[in-house]
Amino acid sequence: MPPFVPILGAAIALPLLPLNLRRLVCVGAPLLALGLVVNAGDGSAYTREFLGQSITLLRVDPLSRIFAMVFALAATAANLYGWHRTRTAEQVAALLYAGGGMAVVLAGDLLTALVAWEVMAVASAVLVFDRRSARAVAAGQRYLLVHLAAGSLFLLGVVGLLSGGQGIEFGALADLGWPAWAILASLCINAAVPPLHAWLPDAYPESTVSGSVFLSTFTTKAAVYCLARGFAGSDVLIPLGAVMAVYGVVFATLEDNMRRLLSYHIVSQVGYMVCGIGVGSALALNGTVAHAVCHILYKALLFMAVGAVVYRSQRERLSELGGLYRSMPLTLGLYMVGALSISGAPLFNGFVSKSLVVSGAALEHHGAAVFLLTLASVGTFLSVGLKLPYFAWAAQAAENDTGETSEPPPHMLMAMGLLAALCVFIGVRPGALYAWLPWQPVSYDAFTSYHVFEMLLIMATGALAFWQLRGLLTPHRGETLDLDQLYRRPSNWLADRFSVSLDELADRLAARFARLRDATVRWVRDPTRLPDAAEAERPAFDENRARPPVATPITWILTTITILVALLLLDR
Repeated sequence: MPPFVPILGAAIALPLLPLNLRRLVCVGAPLLALGLVVNAGDGSAYTREFLGQSITLLRVDPLSRIFAMVFALAATAANLYGWHRTRTAEQVAALLYAGGGMAVVLAGDLLTALVAWEVMAVASAVLVFDRRSARAVAAGQRYLLVHLAAGSLFLLGVVGLLSGGQGIEFGALADLGWPAWAILASLCINAAVPPLHAWLPDAYPESTVSGSVFLSTFTTKAAVYCLARGFAGSDVLIPLGAVMAVYGVVFATLEDNMRRLLSYHIVSQVGYMVCGIGVGSALALNGTVAHAVCHILYKALLFMAVGAVVYRSQRERLSELGGLYRSMPLTLGLYMVGALSISGAPLFNGFVSKSLVVSGAALEHHGAAVFLLTLASVGTFLSVGLKLPYFAWAAQAAENDTGETSEPPPHMLMAMGLLAALCVFIGVRPGALYAWLPWQPVSYDAFTSYHVFEMLLIMATGALAFWQLRGLLTPHRGETLDLDQLYRRPSNWLADRFSVSLDELADRLAARFARLRDATVRWVRDPTRLPDAAEAERPAFDENRARPPVATPITWILTTITILVALLLLDR
């Protein structure tokens, strides 16, 4: 059985179940999927014929297995964290999202991956919409439009491969011409590669508390898997990934909204993975996969801890928080495990994965990329490891009163504790992770004196920078403008003008329809009736008004051309 089947089946059955049983199913279905993935042997496949194409719903190999395993594990922890949810729509969307993510990484053909990706796009948008605020609805609409556009690019690539007779097997795609470029563009959008990244920090902070945990797990990492599967060794990904790493850190350092800050760090950390895929060596690719696994664990933990603060205080901005160490010390401790992990501190999982990527780039002599990735590490510790916990838990602004907050419910602490334990376990015993990496054997020792000293120096540099700049880094309420303003403002202006034109056209059509309706009714009632004096008085003939509008002949010409093109295509 494909491991995603229990999750999708549970999502379909949820509306028929009572609340407590729904909660159990939400946790149990991903656990069952995890067991199916672990027990599936390499080479396991589930293939069927559909529309003359070989559709492979399940393909298990070391690369797909490790992504499916961590997806199932993260879905289990996220559903435990969201035990308090009562709305069926959010529970169903979360399971569909997780099941779609597993279906993407286990798909053996591009068509199956595309369908699963569209399931992910719709389900994840529901997690944003379900917060039911005006900002969430607007962000969800933008999010959905971006991902449907990315799906259309993916579909264009699949159609191009089929029309060229190249097949749709999901393997190496880089050398297959323009269809591969269309698929690569789609994956770059889903991986949040700048400048088309703004959907991520725009939508993730507006989702529900538990929904943001799911969002931080699946979309970008599914895109990383697809890039590793189809575009390993593509040189164009090296500069893109290196720029991503620094870009996300810079904007995270400027942020006041906690979940938006963490969202920008998703962009930064995915940059490491994109860069490793571009390097393409076995060491760099193993580092990419290991970092994806570790990132899912510590990023979900960070969103859980920050979500617990939002859940208890109903505040999301650092400028509105402070002094939480008194009322939420356990949450602070669990958050710091995630913060030290993402910063790459020794004995935490980020250290044993990030150094793989950087070492892989260094061995292939990509010095500029190594410098940018190292620079991003400094900014990561400064913003996630120091700025956020300092202003949320340690500093106390005089006007902020957070004394009524308390630790989150036990199920939230249990979920955070599970992920924190995994972060520490992998950091102490990296061999447990290395054994599952796709390109074996992995003979890499992260705990050399050089690597440990390098990371401690990076963290010391970040701490010194924070201490010197803490006055400038004091959060202030406001919105950070991103590159999306370059296309959102013009598109909004065009949409407004276009909607006005459509409104005018609709009004004219409605008026003409009303006159035609009235004349028809009068004629049906009395076909022999002559027009009265008022109707007989017609305006004088106006030559200018008698001319058809310019749009009419253009419309007919375009319609004729469309029909002719369609006939020619059918004739072929």
